[in-house]
Amino acid sequence: MSSAPSITVTTRTIELAGLGPESPLPSVQPLLEPPYIVDGGIPDEIVEGSRWGKARNIYPYPLQDAYSRATSATELTAVVLENGHVKATFLPQLGGRLWQLTDKATGKELLHTGDRIQFANLALRNAWFAGGIEWNIGTRGHSPTTCAPLHTAIVRTPDGQEVLRMWEFDRLREVVFQLDAWLPADSRVLFTAVRLRNPNAETVPMYWWSNAAIPQTPGTRVIAPATRAYATGYDGAMTVVAPADFRGIDATWPDRNPQAADFFFDLEPDQPRWEVAMDDGGDGLALVSSPQLRGRKLFVWGEGAGGHRWQEWLTPSESGAPPRLYAEIQAGLAQTQFEHVPMPAGASWQWVEAYGNAALDPVLASGAWDDAVDHAGERVEALVPGAVLDAALADAGRWADLPPSDFVVAGSGWGALERVRREASGAVWIDEAGTPFAQETLTADQAPWLELLRADADGGEGSSRRPFAGSASFVRGLDWEELLAAQRNESAEAVFYRAVMAHARADFTSAADRQAVAALYSRAMGGHMTAEMVRAGNYPDGIVGAGAPLSNRSRALACRGVGLAMIAAGDIDEGLQQLETACAFDPGNRALVVEAMTLAVDSGRPELVPDLLERGPLALSSLGRVRFLLARAKADMGDSAAAAALLKEGIEVADLREGENSIAALWHRVCPGEDVPAQYQFGMH
Repeated sequence: MSSAPSITVTTRTIELAGLGPESPLPSVQPLLEPPYIVDGGIPDEIVEGSRWGKARNIYPYPLQDAYSRATSATELTAVVLENGHVKATFLPQLGGRLWQLTDKATGKELLHTGDRIQFANLALRNAWFAGGIEWNIGTRGHSPTTCAPLHTAIVRTPDGQEVLRMWEFDRLREVVFQLDAWLPADSRVLFTAVRLRNPNAETVPMYWWSNAAIPQTPGTRVIAPATRAYATGYDGAMTVVAPADFRGIDATWPDRNPQAADFFFDLEPDQPRWEVAMDDGGDGLALVSSPQLRGRKLFVWGEGAGGHRWQEWLTPSESGAPPRLYAEIQAGLAQTQFEHVPMPAGASWQWVEAYGNAALDPVLASGAWDDAVDHAGERVEALVPGAVLDAALADAGRWADLPPSDFVVAGSGWGALERVRREASGAVWIDEAGTPFAQETLTADQAPWLELLRADADGGEGSSRRPFAGSASFVRGLDWEELLAAQRNESAEAVFYRAVMAHARADFTSAADRQAVAALYSRAMGGHMTAEMVRAGNYPDGIVGAGAPLSNRSRALACRGVGLAMIAAGDIDEGLQQLETACAFDPGNRALVVEAMTLAVDSGRPELVPDLLERGPLALSSLGRVRFLLARAKADMGDSAAAAALLKEGIEVADLREGENSIAALWHRVCPGEDVPAQYQFGMH
């Protein structure tokens, strides 16, 4: 068998759910995540790291929440790296996911994967899918780019090695990340090198985790060189445990865990950085890295009804087929995923990861924990010796800035806009030699902001002197706010976009911040508005400076902003009235109406839901999320029979949040004494 390595750009047809359009709502709402407690016997380093760096929200990224459960055969760009030992398939249009990794000697797939991609609400931007290896940057959670294209190209090194390169500008932390992947001729492992660059003048909180989904069978065991771990579940508590003795079970066998749990292995500083999974034959994925990638984790869904339901939801089986279960092994910059690591101004970090078949002896690896660790360590060293890993890191450093030869997929235009913004302000930017953000990647999303920068560069003279007319997209940064506040750019739209940016960075526990944000929104609108004024067509023009009146789209979002500020201040009735006004301005905005309905129910005003539904888009009534909100509203208004009828007709909420058990809870309320149907059992406790 020839070991000559190759990189092939091809296509892969996958049953894929449509993502739908991005949300038109600016993502100013706080990130949704369960509360957690990191204290009590946990090292100070982890405790302190967990208290610093958390992102307030995902702004300026829009949510990806308009997907459905329907799938269709879709052709995706695929890049295949192959030699005589390993075959790796990447999907650059979906976050650069390493979708398949095949060990040719055994013919085994080392990753949990399939021919169907089903989106679900597990990521920072909502949409996420199970399978393969994903690359997570920014803050705790699945990355903003996990369901987005990355810039992708082939790099050819002077010594003849072909390298797959993927990169993007992370808008949350305003850093650039780069992932190189290659297969040397006789290598039994795939190498990936990650480089992070912080061009900012200040330290930023950094987060990186590489998450690998592995097939789970009764014979699956996960091993890492640690004698203890930090365990967390969906109750939010973190405890110190022995990996092989967690509440009386050996948790390193995924199918022995009754509930979902995370186990962060506590590797000593001088320990080699590896984690392996094996099946009943001893084969399975080895995840090995250079020392900078410090953390190692095992995630299990658990053997409860909810854990199995979530796995079926994410990776549906053919009718009558047994469920396809999986666990995850993961590697990250910090010891746990509750921490952020300070990345200094101007810093550039790089490390190497290696993936291949651990090929353990199943008898030795199934034995006592210490013996299993010793054996796995020997096999990992044989698979990828430390000297080979060091050499790969050195190679990656030499290749990092080599220019791409062949471009495969274009990512977003935000990196190109960021370069122009920094050039205009005199701020430092990266050397783009190896990771170019081409002008050709700029789209209509960036066009209004590019025009604003160019007008400022011209000093606002002549044809460049015109008020800001708005944008379908949003940006962040005080320099953008200053540009919009400049007299030559003054307009109602400029004030509105300043309000959104102020909202995104505001501390809504502060009355002063809430009032300042609401005042900016109100100024953009020209004053207070009600739904009755909108329906009568009798409301302020909202003209600011020389610009045109605020567009109805922006008026709706401004009313929404005021409403969110009022709800945060405890003025529920006035806040909901403002949201109702927002829906009156833009009744076809599905995301806006659904958000208003959700807040109405959550705030104890269920009677608003039917009216919002009646005035919203006709298609809303068939949406699973809306049917569920209507059932909740009926129950809250005392009509349990109507709520039960809706549930028994069948409700499928495509964007049900991970860990959310609200459907089962409603069933218990309105169908007392009746067993919860299996399709509603998503509870993780």
